[in-house]
Amino acid sequence: MLTNFMDGILCCLTGKSANVVVPIETSEAADGFEFVEVKPGRVLRVRHIIPERPAVMEQVTGQGGTVHCKRKITVYRNGQLVIENMGDMVRSELLNGQNGETEPNNTAEVDNADCNAAATSTNSPNPNSAPQQQQPQQLPQEQQPQQEQPQPRRRRRKPKRTVVIDCERKISSCKGTHSDVALFFIHGVGGSLDIWGSQLEFFSRLGYEVIAPDLAGHGASSAPQIAAAYTFYALAEDMRAIFKRYARRRNILIGHSYGVSFCTFLAHEYPEQVHKVVMINGGGPTALEPSLCSIFNLPTCVLHCLSPCLAWSFLKAGFARQGAKEKQLLKEGNAFNVSSFVLRAMMSGQYWPEGDEVYHAELTVPILLVHGMHDKFVPIEEDQRMAEILLLAFLKVIDEGSHMVMMECPETVNTLLHEFFLWEPDTPSNGSKPKQESAKPATDKISPPNGEVRSSAESKSKNK
Repeated sequence: MLTNFMDGILCCLTGKSANVVVPIETSEAADGFEFVEVKPGRVLRVRHIIPERPAVMEQVTGQGGTVHCKRKITVYRNGQLVIENMGDMVRSELLNGQNGETEPNNTAEVDNADCNAAATSTNSPNPNSAPQQQQPQQLPQEQQPQQEQPQPRRRRRKPKRTVVIDCERKISSCKGTHSDVALFFIHGVGGSLDIWGSQLEFFSRLGYEVIAPDLAGHGASSAPQIAAAYTFYALAEDMRAIFKRYARRRNILIGHSYGVSFCTFLAHEYPEQVHKVVMINGGGPTALEPSLCSIFNLPTCVLHCLSPCLAWSFLKAGFARQGAKEKQLLKEGNAFNVSSFVLRAMMSGQYWPEGDEVYHAELTVPILLVHGMHDKFVPIEEDQRMAEILLLAFLKVIDEGSHMVMMECPETVNTLLHEFFLWEPDTPSNGSKPKQESAKPATDKISPPNGEVRSSAESKSKNK
C-alpha cells in the first residue's frame, strides 16, 4: 500500500534545501500554529484549531449503530488469503454499491478439496458451450464406469496463519458541536499541512477541532540531517506522539498518499479511540518496501539538478489540469518546501513489512476511500483492492480529481468527508439484531445524512 514513489516529486517544487523551525523555547501558539517537541531536538509544527463553542455544547445522546465485526482471516503458505465474514451485520448491510460492486470481499472459506475442484473447473472448457456439455455422452460404453470412480483425495493444506476477529463496534455520528471529536489531517511525502488549507478552514468553521502536523523535514518542522530520522517507524512514532497529545474520546484520521500509512498504523494501535478513517489516494493494502530501481536512489545533488523536470512531471501527473490555478496552488502557502536529502531519505525509508493485507483486514474502523480518477501515481485498482480487504469501507471516486484531489476539488471532498463524519449505521427500531443477508445488496440501508455519499458517476454530473 501507499508506496507511491512519485509522491516525492513534490519535494522539488521550490528548490530550497533546508527547513527552518522556530526554537522550542519560543514556540508559542500563533494563529493556530504550535511547535511540539516529539523527541529531544525533533520539533514538529502543528496547526491546532479549537473553535469557539457555546457554553452548553451538544452532548452525544448515545444514538448510533452497533456493528458486530466478526471475520476469520486465513493465510496459506502459497500466499493465498481467504476471508470469511461471519458478523450479524455483513458487508451488504453496510456497504452497498462500491461504485457498482457489492460484497467484493465476502469470500467463503474453502478447504483444499474445494480449491482443487475450483481449479479444475477453471481449466475446463466453457460450461456455456452446448457441444462441450454433450461431449461425455459420445464416449464408448466401456469408459462410463471409469468416469464414476472418485478422484483420489489430496492432502489438505495447512494454513500458515489464522486470525479471528470478534468484537462489537459502536459507530455514531460525529458533529462539530460534539466536544469529544477531533480531526487529524496527515499529509504525504513532499507536502505539508498547508495542502489541507481548504479542509482545515471548512471544518473549523463547522465547529470541529482540527489538528494537522508537518512531518519531520516538511513545512516548518525540523529537518534532521540523518537518514534514519525519516524511516516509516520514526515518522510513525512522531504521529503517535501527536495523536496522544491531542486525541479526544472519538478521533477521525484523514490521510493523503503516504500519510494514509500512518492513519492505518494509528487505527491499528488505538482501535478504541479512532472512530473513523479517511484514505485519500492511498493505494493498495501491501507492505511498504522501498524500490531498488528508483530515480530517488540517485545522489542528492543529482536530484537537486533535476528539480525543474520533476516539478513539471508532478504538475502533469498530480493534477487533472495544468493551468494557472494549479500552479498557484503549488506555490501559495509554501506547501512544498522539502530538501533533496529529505526526499531521498523519505523514499528509501518506506519499509513497513507488517502493513500487509492481513494487517489491513484486521481493521474494524469504518473507512472512506477517496480516489481521484485522473491520478497517475495511484491506479484505481489499488484502492479497489483496499476496499475488498477492509471490513467496513466506502470507495468513492471523483471524476474531475487527480492525486491532489483535496486541492483540486475542495468542495466535493469536504462534502464527502462531512457526510461520512455524520454517517451512522441504521439501528432496528425494535432493538433486534439485523438479519444476515450476505447475497442480497441492501441499497436502502446505508443512507448517510444528507443523502448517500456520491459515487464516481454521480460526482461527474454534480461537479459540472
